[in-house]
Amino acid sequence: MKRILFAALAAALLTSCAKEKVEIRGVEDLATAKIGVQIGTTGETWVQENLPDANLNSFKTVMDAAMDLRNGAIDAIVIDELPAKAVVAKNPDLMILSSGSFSREEYAIAVKKGNPEMLEAINTAIRKARADGTYDKLLAAFMPIDGKIVIPDIPAPDGERTIRLGTNAAFPPFEYVEGNEIVGFDISMGRYIAADSGAKLEVMDMAFDSLIPALVSDSIDFIAAGMTATDERRKNVDFSDTYYESEQVIIIRK
Repeated sequence: MKRILFAALAAALLTSCAKEKVEIRGVEDLATAKIGVQIGTTGETWVQENLPDANLNSFKTVMDAAMDLRNGAIDAIVIDELPAKAVVAKNPDLMILSSGSFSREEYAIAVKKGNPEMLEAINTAIRKARADGTYDKLLAAFMPIDGKIVIPDIPAPDGERTIRLGTNAAFPPFEYVEGNEIVGFDISMGRYIAADSGAKLEVMDMAFDSLIPALVSDSIDFIAAGMTATDERRKNVDFSDTYYESEQVIIIRK
């Protein structure tokens, strides 16, 4: 009898300690959920502004958030569409919610305020890349239909001049680490911009929320990091023409 009572008590305790499963079917279910985001991203800002009662958990990288989602510490991740696809490709027990995307955004390259020469050089290179087919080739290289990314070779010009690109290499396919090298759509676009200006490119990896302070302090010359051109950021930096449009999606456990 005592054994039966003990077993029943143990079962009750286990049940009470088990994590309650939160069903996420759409944006409306995020209101009181435990949400993971990457620090400094549009996803973090969107949750802060639109879901004041949600339990917000900010991570250094989206892969860190994915680990907590897998083990049940959070209920969902809010992140840009393409990085979300990279996350679920590496974590087959996760999925992008099929109920649709939200919060459209525009990626642009940031330069320090009061540097019109750099801004014009970047805009000129973006327009030229679109006109000569380079932009489409980069899209096909880093966002291929078959999923097989091929890193394009963009030769650096001769000479000593170097410009410094600041990024956060934790946002595939825009910037990430491959072996010992930082690669991605933004990095290749940065090499094209530098080459068009007759310069080599130095890539500097840092935390996403350190990028704008680094630009303001002249530690870097421009930012290419899947950065959304928001009004808040425009107070501190100038943005180039839009080079990519994205949107936020929700990642959940299957």
